[in-house]
Amino acid sequence: MNVSLASADIKPASTSTSGLAGIAQSMVGVPYVWGGNTTAGWDCSGFTKWVYAQAGIELPRLSYDQVGALTPTSNPQPGDLVSQNGGSHVGIYLGDGKMVSALNPGDGTLVHPTSWMSVDGYYTAG
Repeated sequence: MNVSLASADIKPASTSTSGLAGIAQSMVGVPYVWGGNTTAGWDCSGFTKWVYAQAGIELPRLSYDQVGALTPTSNPQPGDLVSQNGGSHVGIYLGDGKMVSALNPGDGTLVHPTSWMSVDGYYTAG
């Protein structure tokens, strides 16, 4: 018996965050929509929830809860979650002081320096 699966139905077996940075970068340009959580438009936590879900990692919906669901790290790696601005903003760390996030309605989803807002911490699922 031959069974065919669409590649979109296949998820990695591990919770490695190594591929998350690439997934996040591929979404640059998606509009910012307050409360959104799809590729039609999302806010910061809707974006991070969607990116992690592509790797089979389920995160809570709100930024504060997402941070609480992951493990703090002092050695952030690409794909780790960046918490900023008192926990009210989250994004995906890319390395070299850069991140991708759904920033605001004017900018949408973009790559930007982590220094644009104060960093509260980095969090990993790996």
